[in-house]
Amino acid sequence: MRIGLLNGGGDCPGLNAVTHGVVGAAASLGWEVLGFRDGYEGLLSPGDYKLLRVEKTEGILKLGGTILGTSNRGHFAGKVGEGGVRRIPAELMDDAFQTLRKLDVSALICVGGDGSLTTALQFFEDGFPVVGVPKTIDNDLEATAMTFGFDSAVQVVTDSLDRLHTTAESHSRVMVLEVMGRHAGWIALYGGIAGGASAILIPEVPFSYEKVAESILEREKFGFRSSLVVVAEGAAPVDGGIVVEDSGGAGEVRLGGIGDVVAKRLAELTGKETRCTRLGHVQRGGSPTCLDRVLGMRFGVKAVKLIEEKRFGRMVSYKQYHVGSVPIADAVKSLKRVDPEGEIVVAAKSVGVCFGD
Repeated sequence: MRIGLLNGGGDCPGLNAVTHGVVGAAASLGWEVLGFRDGYEGLLSPGDYKLLRVEKTEGILKLGGTILGTSNRGHFAGKVGEGGVRRIPAELMDDAFQTLRKLDVSALICVGGDGSLTTALQFFEDGFPVVGVPKTIDNDLEATAMTFGFDSAVQVVTDSLDRLHTTAESHSRVMVLEVMGRHAGWIALYGGIAGGASAILIPEVPFSYEKVAESILEREKFGFRSSLVVVAEGAAPVDGGIVVEDSGGAGEVRLGGIGDVVAKRLAELTGKETRCTRLGHVQRGGSPTCLDRVLGMRFGVKAVKLIEEKRFGRMVSYKQYHVGSVPIADAVKSLKRVDPEGEIVVAAKSVGVCFGD
């Protein structure tokens, strides 16, 4: 039997760990794995792929990025903004199916976030056997407690805040750190708590500049002359909208720039010297954490198991420390966002973290 594997959407640490798991599990069954380059684009005729062998993937588990490449801007983009879905044209689907049939691929494993899995769902609905693997540093996919790549991104944020603490203290400054996450605040929330931020601004909680400034000035009364503020790229004030760096044309908008806006307003309101650091794609790069290596490998093995059991149209899912599966449709129907009244937000507020509300 021959199966296909591709990565869609943005890159993240742990993709190679999934490839390692898929190839190893398939080899134990006597199957071959074709890895398609640059996501769904590799399915276009005549096909861009390579045969993945165990001896070539044994040492990749620890590597960042992806040996297959990926794409989030090609012909098969399945999302057009928050909640928007685009159907892939029939001629593109037919071209991809012809490539898969020509190569004798019996089933396809699609690794990606909500956009890539939306496309995978269309492949399944149009009759091709597909299994999905959740991947996003944003951790915003429904039906799974965690996606690989998230822990690695949070670790980058935490390390960055550790470094910003010392320079903030040296100059008695307010340091604003803008992080990724799109329309969900998971990276900002976890990274901000772990890194000791005094304020965390997330998309799920519209914030007031005045309240954030008040919390910074209140800290000074207790001898804290510096403060760290983490702001998610999709965060917005109560009287304004999200800041967009690029409208994206017909595709997803590119968020970014809210950190500079927050830094400027806080400087005006507090009178304190304020600086902004924007992490950007640093959060996607580098080697995966041990958690993401193990989780990615387990996801890859489970995906092969689902194919063996002929349970197509399903996505690998992680819940209560167990790797199982759910229908892909359950994972892409809506974004998983932070609950403003949830336990982790309440806990953060209990130790003095300001959310600007």
